[in-house]
Amino acid sequence: MKETPETIRHTDSVCPVCLKRVGAMLVKRGSDVYMEKNCSEHGHFSNIVWHGRRDMMKWIGGIPEIQPGENQLCPNCNGICPEHKSDTCCVLLEITEACNLHCEFCFANRRTSGSPTLEHLREEIKQFAVPNKTLVQLSGGEPTIRDDLPEIVHMAKESDCRYVQLNSNGIRLAEEPDFVKQLADAGLSFVFMQFDSLRDSVYEKLRGRPLIDIKRRAIYNCAKYNIGVTLVPTLVPGVNTSDIGSIIMFAAANSPAVRGVHFQPVAYMGRTPGRPDDVARFTLDELMYQIEVQTGGMVKMENLFPSHCDHPFCGFHGDFVVKEDMTLYPLSTKREDSPSCCCGSDNPADKNREFVARRWQRGEEGKTGCCPQASGDITDMDYFLDRVKTHGFTVTSMCFQDAGNLDIERLRKCSLHVFANGKLTPFCAHYLTKWQ
Repeated sequence: MKETPETIRHTDSVCPVCLKRVGAMLVKRGSDVYMEKNCSEHGHFSNIVWHGRRDMMKWIGGIPEIQPGENQLCPNCNGICPEHKSDTCCVLLEITEACNLHCEFCFANRRTSGSPTLEHLREEIKQFAVPNKTLVQLSGGEPTIRDDLPEIVHMAKESDCRYVQLNSNGIRLAEEPDFVKQLADAGLSFVFMQFDSLRDSVYEKLRGRPLIDIKRRAIYNCAKYNIGVTLVPTLVPGVNTSDIGSIIMFAAANSPAVRGVHFQPVAYMGRTPGRPDDVARFTLDELMYQIEVQTGGMVKMENLFPSHCDHPFCGFHGDFVVKEDMTLYPLSTKREDSPSCCCGSDNPADKNREFVARRWQRGEEGKTGCCPQASGDITDMDYFLDRVKTHGFTVTSMCFQDAGNLDIERLRKCSLHVFANGKLTPFCAHYLTKWQ
């Protein structure tokens, strides 16, 4: 007997063809949850958003539904809406449209190869930098295309940005150790490095060439100059979703050089192969389930918690320490546990920024292990505190939205903001792309 569909939540979305704002419902069919919506011109659309691996309503918690008349300017506000529900945690700044790869999937799909001048970037950084607070992500394109990247990093630090992150495919970091040293000397805090698999067949499919040896060399060079690296896999069903466990194991084995893994289930915006069906979606709860299965229970679903400053559907975080046998020991076991924060603020965006940035950044050069007299027993408090400082590790995720599953309830909680044309814009609104 077929189960009757159950409407469990109301929200607003957009038509994926014209991007007109439309009403939407989250509808449960069996254990699966779909976003259902209708456009008066382009018809009905349905997208899987949850597979029932965890209780969706418990995961959402007390986040309120959108009420009639709320956030009416989303997603076309041309900036941050007056009713936006989260402050800025991270600012993404595109410093070039050029790239040395042509990936099958890319948010920043551009038709030109232009790059803003140094002076233009200096003025932009001044506009958004909050002294001793801002985390800026230098992105593109591929930022390392620019020979003056170390100077841009230095400019950001001069503008008193607290953390400077580089989003990179790692190619130049692997090929030019002296360039990595220049970035370290300029004050680069850490690198988010594209890392889709340990198999070259995956890179040939997604990135157009074999890259695993390059990734390994990039990690080595960053470690040499004490720059922390977080691995960032784009997860595409049928391509690399079976590689989740091996990526986590590789990352842990390369601690403390590697600080964690930040998974990004594929979103269909920018450059993509075409419209997705439900099989082409990889939901947040399925990702959590596969992490537990593929790590043999080393990382359990119960060790992963909703984002503290974004919507719970947008991602999760898990906080660990890498033990001497290269397995992960969880630091949080209950949902009410919140990241410790020394930023002196009750603002969720500030607390989240400090938590993740301190985990992703390497400690002082030379302090890369425990003292020789350490017990090696993770239950020994002295050893544990020392080990956390050097071998802290995160398993995190960000599930970006596209025109098929854009949820205004989620968008109004976004804390990752793109700076362009003098304005901050929520990431998924900035890169939102019509489906052809």
